[in-house]
Amino acid sequence: MTRFTVNNQPVEYRLDPQTPLLWALRDASNLTGTKYGCGTGQCGACTVDVDGQARRSCQVAIGTIEGSYVTTIEGLSRERNHPVQLAFLAENVVQCGFCIPGFVMAAAALLRRNPDPSEQVIRDTLTNLCRCGVYPRVVEAVQRAGRAMRGEELIPAGPRPGIEPADSARLVPAFAPPSRP
Repeated sequence: MTRFTVNNQPVEYRLDPQTPLLWALRDASNLTGTKYGCGTGQCGACTVDVDGQARRSCQVAIGTIEGSYVTTIEGLSRERNHPVQLAFLAENVVQCGFCIPGFVMAAAALLRRNPDPSEQVIRDTLTNLCRCGVYPRVVEAVQRAGRAMRGEELIPAGPRPGIEPADSARLVPAFAPPSRP
């Protein structure tokens, strides 16, 4: 059994110690914000924070992180108000959204270590892949989040988590074809 903390909750996994952290999170803990992309650590879709470092969870065996603290996208900010999340919304980074949790986690770890990274440092550190090509907006969002974290800029709050039932669907009159004589 492997024990560590996930999103501030102690967890004990009864899985093979060689199980990749990605699958422990997704399958055993139902934390599906961490995405499976390539399985080889190249794409970064599975990036999580392990003891303050951005790690590709598909490449981390749970047995190697006994006693560690893991933060997933779900644990970064329950209200979705972390400066990186707000900046990604404000800069319209998201297109398909698949790679975004990994980018957000990598950016949050970077900004914790370096609150004012240059464009080159951001590009060198965030090596995540995005098929939509949002890289310029990612750089802008990370710089904006850094300014917010340094107290130089206020980023307006994004939409609240969830959808209000009244907004989830609108009832419209059913279409009635014209009657025929």
